[in-house]
Amino acid sequence: MAILKTLRRLITGAPLDPMDPDTRRHIALIAFFAWVGLGADGLSSSCYGPEEAYLALGSHTQFGLYLAAAIAITVFIISVAYNQVIELFPNGGGGYKVATNLIGPHAGLVSGAALIVDYVLTIAISIASGADALFSLLPLGLHPFKIPFECVMLGLLVMLNLRGMKEAIKVLLPIFIGFVVIHVVLIGYGIYAHAERLPALIPETIAETSALARDVGWIFVISTMLLAYSQGGGTYTGLEAVSNNVNTLAEPRVATGKWTMFYMATSLAFTAGGIMLLYLLWDAAQAPGQTLNAVVFKSIIEHLDLGGALANQGGLLVVLTLEAGLLFVAANTGFLGGPAVLSNMAADSWVPRQFRQLSSRLVTQNGVLLMGVSALGVLVWSNGSVGLLVVLYSINVFLTFSISLFGLCIYWWRNRRDKSNWLRRLLLSLLGLAVTSSILLVLVVEKFGTGGWVTIVITGFVIALCLAIRRHYDETREQLREIDELFAVPAVVPDVANPPALDPRAPTAVIFVGKNRGVGMHALLWVQRLFPDHFKNFVFLSIGEIDAQSYDGKGALRTLQYTLENSLRYYVNFCHNHGLAATSYIGFGTDPVEELSKLTETVTREYPNSVCFASKLIFVHDNLFTHWLHNETALAMQQRLHLRGQQMVVLPMRVA
Repeated sequence: MAILKTLRRLITGAPLDPMDPDTRRHIALIAFFAWVGLGADGLSSSCYGPEEAYLALGSHTQFGLYLAAAIAITVFIISVAYNQVIELFPNGGGGYKVATNLIGPHAGLVSGAALIVDYVLTIAISIASGADALFSLLPLGLHPFKIPFECVMLGLLVMLNLRGMKEAIKVLLPIFIGFVVIHVVLIGYGIYAHAERLPALIPETIAETSALARDVGWIFVISTMLLAYSQGGGTYTGLEAVSNNVNTLAEPRVATGKWTMFYMATSLAFTAGGIMLLYLLWDAAQAPGQTLNAVVFKSIIEHLDLGGALANQGGLLVVLTLEAGLLFVAANTGFLGGPAVLSNMAADSWVPRQFRQLSSRLVTQNGVLLMGVSALGVLVWSNGSVGLLVVLYSINVFLTFSISLFGLCIYWWRNRRDKSNWLRRLLLSLLGLAVTSSILLVLVVEKFGTGGWVTIVITGFVIALCLAIRRHYDETREQLREIDELFAVPAVVPDVANPPALDPRAPTAVIFVGKNRGVGMHALLWVQRLFPDHFKNFVFLSIGEIDAQSYDGKGALRTLQYTLENSLRYYVNFCHNHGLAATSYIGFGTDPVEELSKLTETVTREYPNSVCFASKLIFVHDNLFTHWLHNETALAMQQRLHLRGQQMVVLPMRVA
C-alpha cells in the first residue's frame, strides 16, 4: 500500500487542502493562463479547420477569399454572443446551464450530452491532427506507428491533468507561446511576400465569381460556398470552452472570462483567416502524407531562406512540431471542459454523483479518466482519421452553439421590458443562431451518410443513459422523502441548558450521519431499539464532501460548513431533549471515506468503548447499476474499521 501511495503521489502530486483560503487562488486561472488552457482548442482548429473548408471548394479556390473574411467575422459573432453567457452564468456551466435554465431541463440534457461527446472528440481530433502534423515530416513507412504514438500522447495528457489544470497549463505554456509567435511571423511574412497580388485579388475573385454564376447559376455558387463554410465549422470549436469553465477563472470571473474570450477570438480570427489567405496567395495544393499547412509553410520558409536546404527543413520541423504541440495542448481543453460538464450534470442527477468528486489535487478525476478512456476508444475506432473526426466533432459543436443561442434569444425576449439594451443583444443572439444553425443543418444533411449518423447515435445513447440515471435518482429521492416523513420529528429542536454529561469510559454509539435527516434518525432510533439502555454516549460524525460545486461561488464552502453544523446540532439537541449525553464531530475533505476514517480514529481514542453505526440503502432490485450510482460509504467504512479491530454495524434501509 505504501508503494501505491508513493506512486500515486508521484503521478498526481502532493494533496491540496480544500479548506485553505489560498487553495482557490492556487487553482484559479488568470485570463492569460485561461487563454492557454481553454483557448488552445480554438486556436489549434486553425491547423485543420481552414484546410477542410479550402479542400471542400474543390477547383473553385477563388472562393477562399470569402471564406477568410467569413471565418474572422463568424469567430467574433460567436465569441461576443458567448460573452452574454459568461455574464448570465458566472459560476460556469456554459451551454448546459444556458439550455437548462433558459429553455428547460431536457434541452439542458441534450446540450450536456452533446458537449460530453464533443469534448471526447476534442481530445481525439486534437491528438490525431497533431500526429498528422508530426508525421508529415516522416517517411510514409513510419505512418503505421501513428496510432500507437497517439495513444502514448493521450496517456501523458491524462497524467498531466490528474496533477491539476494549472500545472498542466504551465507545462504546455512554452508550446502555446511558441506556436503563436511563429505563426504570427510566418503569416505576416507570407502575406507580405506576395503583397503584390493583394490589390488584384478582390476584383479577380469577384470577376471569377460572376463568371461562374453566369455559367452554372448562383444556386451552385452559394451552395459551394455554404458547404465549404460548413465543412470548416471545426474552426469555431473551442469558443464555448470559457463559458463552460468560468468557475475555474480568477476573480472577478466575468471580467476575466471576457478578456479570455477577446484573446481567443483575436488570435483565432487572425490565425485561421490568415492561413486561408495564405492558401490563396501561395496556391497551396495537396501533397501525399502532408497537411496543407505543411505545404504552404514549407513554401514560405523556402522563400524566406533561413540559410540553405538543411536550415529550411529545420525551420519547417520547428513549425510543424509547434503545430502538433499546440494540438496536443488543445486536447487539454477536453480534459478541462468535459469533466466540468459532467460535474454540472451530476449536480442535476443526469450522471453518477461520482463525477462531482474531487481528487486530493482538487481535480475531477473520474471525469478526466472517462474522457481519456473514451477518446482512446474513438482514436482506435476511427484509426485517427481527422476527416472523419471533424464531421463527428462539428455536428455536436454546432448543436450546442445553436441551443445556447436559442436560449439567449428566449432570455432577451422574456426580459425585454426589464433590460434597456435587450434589442441589440437579441439581434446579436439571433444572428449567431442563424449562422450556427445553418452550419449545423448543412453538416447533418451533407455528412449524415459519411459518419454524421455516428455522432447522432452516440449522442442519443448518452441521452438515453442519462434519462435512466435521472429516473433512478428521482425514485430514490422520493423514497428518502417518504423515510423523512416516516421519521417525522420537530423541524427545530431547542438547546438544553444543562445537558447530560459525557462519560468517555461508558459504552458509546458512534453514528455516521449525512444530509438526509430521516436516514440519520433511522440509525439513531434503531440503535436504541436494538440495544435498549446500553449506550450512554451518542457521538454523531459527519463529513462535508468538497466537490466541484464547492468552488462555484465565494460562499459555497461556508454554506456547506454552516449546513452540516446545523444538522449535527439537531441530532445532539434531540438526544439532550431525551436525556441522552451526546456530542458531534465534523470534517471536510474530497474523499468522505478517508476523512471519516481519520475522524473515527480520533473519536475511538477518546471513547475506547465504542461501536460505530451507519445506515445503508438496500434496493429491492439490487444490481451493478445501483452499485455504480451510489458511493457505498457504509460498507467501505465497515471494511476499514474491521481491519483496525473496531466494531461497526450497518443498519439496512429498504428502498423499493
